[in-house]
Amino acid sequence: MTTTTPVIPVGTAEVAGRPRTMAGRVRKRLNTRAATLVSVVIAVLWTLPTFGLLISSFRPENEIKTTGWWKAFTDPQFTLENYQSVLFGRSSSSGQLFSYFLNSVVITIPSVLFPLAFAALAAYALAWINFRGRDWIYIGIFALQIVPLQMALVPLLSFFSTGVTVAGVQLLPAWNLADEEKFAQVWFAHTCFALPLAVFLLHNFVAQLPKDLMEAARVDGADHPKIFRSIVLPLITPALAAFGIFQFLWVWNDLLVALIFAGGGNETAPLTVRLAEMAGTRGNEWQRLTAGAFISILIPLIVFLSLQRYFVRGLLAGSVKG
Repeated sequence: MTTTTPVIPVGTAEVAGRPRTMAGRVRKRLNTRAATLVSVVIAVLWTLPTFGLLISSFRPENEIKTTGWWKAFTDPQFTLENYQSVLFGRSSSSGQLFSYFLNSVVITIPSVLFPLAFAALAAYALAWINFRGRDWIYIGIFALQIVPLQMALVPLLSFFSTGVTVAGVQLLPAWNLADEEKFAQVWFAHTCFALPLAVFLLHNFVAQLPKDLMEAARVDGADHPKIFRSIVLPLITPALAAFGIFQFLWVWNDLLVALIFAGGGNETAPLTVRLAEMAGTRGNEWQRLTAGAFISILIPLIVFLSLQRYFVRGLLAGSVKG
């Protein structure tokens, strides 16, 4: 009688009672107390500088310049003067960040909403509307992601200042905006730079929506606007929120685009421009730099925490078919 030796697949445990796959063994190891302890230590070390920045922003100037932030636990001395001076100070060295803070809000919100709206419409059209050249348009949008941001700055500046002229015929006029109207230039620039990635990410998710659901809506008499508004938008909310977080953080922390298209005046310049000026010309004003830096991270932190429940689902959007 011939016996056959069972073949055990690679990566499968041989002992009964243990996880049968390599992924199962890794998952079991990550659930140990040692792995949990390492994760906690990494999280503490990662957030320690931010915690020190927060403590320093409430300490008096003399204490910041003579002792470390950890001394606040043995000799607590706290004040709100740093924030008062940075936000509402009258002198040129105070920072005067309140107007720049409002400029950042005015720049960021439209720069997030515009690409989200356009990208959602484009993603639906490229995924569910059949027209000639659709695949080539999608490939072109995907290819635009590799264009460096710096290469587009000069053409955009030329477009804003002189318009578009082809063979001596001016197709689009120059914008000729006043200083307080340059927000539109920043919105336009951020929208252009964000659209390729936004369309690519949202298209991957929209294309994975059930085909039967779309056909059932068409049978019931729904047209494309109705399908997009009633079916697609509610289903792609996690993907929209995930990209919205990334776009918000990018625009809020941006310095290059804002400095070029908005200028450095307090009428349109965002918070990052003023912080760069404070760090470059008054680097010894540590008490103001710490308060200004923490003000700059407060709004992104609130946005991320408020949309956190969508973040992981949005990152996985379109990664699993079915």
